[in-house]
Order: sequence, then C-alpha cells, then structure tokens
Amino acid sequence: MNKVIGAVLTILVLLVVVILGIFFHFLGVWVRALMSGARVSIGQLIGMKLRKVQPSLIVDARIRLVKAGLTLDTEPLEAHFLAGGDVINVVNALIAADKASIDLGFKQAAAIDLAGRDVLEAVRTSVNPKVIDCPGVGTGSGGTGYLDAVAKDGIRLLVKARVTVRANLARLIGGAGEDTIIARVGQGIVSAIGSSQTYKNVLENPDHISRKVLDSGLDAQTGFEIVSIYIADISVAGVADVANVGAQLETERAEADKKMRQAEAEGRRAMAVAFEQEMTARVQEMQAKVVEAQAEVPRAMAQAFRDGNLGIMDFYRMQNIESDTSMRKTIAGTKEEDKGDKQ
Repeated sequence: MNKVIGAVLTILVLLVVVILGIFFHFLGVWVRALMSGARVSIGQLIGMKLRKVQPSLIVDARIRLVKAGLTLDTEPLEAHFLAGGDVINVVNALIAADKASIDLGFKQAAAIDLAGRDVLEAVRTSVNPKVIDCPGVGTGSGGTGYLDAVAKDGIRLLVKARVTVRANLARLIGGAGEDTIIARVGQGIVSAIGSSQTYKNVLENPDHISRKVLDSGLDAQTGFEIVSIYIADISVAGVADVANVGAQLETERAEADKKMRQAEAEGRRAMAVAFEQEMTARVQEMQAKVVEAQAEVPRAMAQAFRDGNLGIMDFYRMQNIESDTSMRKTIAGTKEEDKGDKQ
C-alpha cells in the first residue's frame, strides 16, 4: 500500500514539476502579452509550440496590433506563419495602412505577402509614391540608360524619362510589376516621338510627349498607378557636345542632299551612256539591213536578165550612170576639201 502511495506521489510531483517547468518556460511571453493587453493563454502558447510555431513571434505581432488599436486573434497569425509568410512584415503593413487610412485587411495583406510581394513596401509606396527611371540604369540604347526614338524627319533623339508611381493594393495580386511599367512607358515615348513631324517639336514641347503617354492608360493590369511622367533629359543623338545643334543638323542634311544629288546625276549619266550605246547598236543594225538590201540588187538584176526584162545595153547604161555619179562625187569632195584648207 505504501508503495502505491509513494508511486502516486512521485507521479504527482513529476507532474507538478513538468507543469511548473512549462509555466516558467512560457512565463516571460505570457506576462509580456498580459501586460500589453494582448492576452494569450498558456494553453494557446503550448499549442503554438506543439504546432512548431514560434510563440514569441506571434505574441510580439499581436502586441503590435493591439498597441496600434487593431484586433486580431492568434490563429490567423499562426496560419500565415505556417504558410511561410512574414508575420511581422504583414503586421507592420496593417499598422501602416491603418495610420494612413488605407483599406487593407489581413487576408489581402497575407495574400500579397505570400505572392512574393513586399506588402509593407507596397503600403509605403501607396502613401509615398516612388520614382522609377525609364529606361533603367544600364539599359536602353546600347546600355546608355536612354531611349532611342526617331521623329518623322529622320532625326534620332535620346530620351530619359522618370515615372512616378503609386502602389495599387487592389491590383497588386496578379498585376504586373515595375518592369512592365518601364516597358510600356518606353514604348509610348518612342511611339509619341515617332508621330511628331520634326524633332524640333519634341525639343520645344517635351511635355506634350509625356502628357500623351500619360493619357494612354499604361498602368492597366499592373500593380501600380502612374501619377506622373516627365522627360528628365532629351538630346539629339550624335550631337550632344555641339553648341549649335541646328547648324550641325543642317550641315549634315546638306551633305546628305549633296550625296543624293550626286547619286541621281550619276544615275542619269549611266542612263545616257546606256542610251548612246543602244543607239549605236541600232545604227549598226540599220547598216546591216542596208547591206543586206544592197546584196539583193545583183540577185534582182540576174532575175531580170533571165526574165528578159533587162537587156545588156540597159546594164551598160546603168554602169555608166554609176561611174558618172561616182566621178561627180569624187570631184565635189575634192573641191570641198580645197575650200576647207583655204579657210
């Protein structure tokens, strides 16, 4: 009997020791929660430990919420922790959104955090818009950080823009990021400059470009809202160090026109040479036809002899006439040469 009583007492003592050990293990966390007004029972702390949740982390997060005037049980915080989320970052985002009068619930904040977004940074960006470069540093035309656009008159312009964006918490989940904003703004600037008649219009009124891009609704389906777009820098490509850009461009244009006119003249000369050669070929072709026709005369005369249409005396008279004609031509040619020599 005594052995049974001794065993029971031993078990009770061990149980009391275990309970006291557990109590003192969670005493610091429990007291901190109690004194902060964010009460958490010992049973809840034990349950967190069994679920492999850090009790101190959950308690600290709840204390922050309570001190900020927000109410939230430990279960959603535990669930977010077990899902791999950043509990403290979500709690800080909720507090920042509440102070800024931004409607942000725990589920939405947790979803943003689990989606891989920095929810606290998103709230801060929503309150204090951020400025991003377009294009980014080290990107753009040849890695210079400038956009390369061409106006209708063919002049290349290098443009650098800055975009002020505000986070849109409602579209942050599933919405595109900063890279999409930069790409869309860059495309809009290139398109706007490409539709300008001359580069002078762009240099004179760069705000027209930014206003046209801003009115295009480029922030659709993104996690941001474009507040403003302004052209930070714009220059004519290749003449950034020239004092008189207009004179330089006119000189280059005149040189280009000169080369164009020379090319056109060379083309016309080549066409004239080809036409002359064509005419020479045609003359030779006509001479060949004359020779061919002259070759038919003897044949016709022979046929006339056979048919009796031409006699021998007629043939002699024809030869005499040809001889007289040749002599007259020779005499006339000699006289004309003598006249030329006297002159």
